[in-house]
Amino acid sequence: MKYVILIHSNPQPWGHPTGDYVAENLALTQEQRDANNAGFEELLTELSQSGELVGGQALGDPTEARLYRSQAGQTVSTDGPYSETKEHFAGFFIIEVESAERAHEIVSQFVGPGETIELRSLM
Repeated sequence: MKYVILIHSNPQPWGHPTGDYVAENLALTQEQRDANNAGFEELLTELSQSGELVGGQALGDPTEARLYRSQAGQTVSTDGPYSETKEHFAGFFIIEVESAERAHEIVSQFVGPGETIELRSLM
C-alpha cells in the first residue's frame, strides 16, 4: 500500500525545514528542537533502510505558485495556491507499507509544532 504524507505549514519566512521558521517550534528550547530534529532524521534513516520511504520533496514558497482552472472553456491562471488559507502545502513524502496501521504509526512521528500532517492513500 502506498501513501503520501502531506505536510501543511506556514513558515515565516518560507523555508525548509519548516520547523526552523514556525513560531510554535521556535518557542521550544534548543535542546527540544535538536531532539526533535534528531528523532526525525532517525525516522527517515529507518524508513530508507527498510525500503518504506519511496521519496519526498520540499516545496517552494506558495507566493510563487499559480493555479490553473477552466472557466467558460478557457484556461485561466491566478496566483495561488489559496490566498484565504494560513497554512500551505509545504512538502510531501511517499511511503510504501504493508498496512494502514503501519502508515498511521509512521505519520504520527511526522507531526511537529505548528504543522498539520495529512495522510492519503495513493491510487
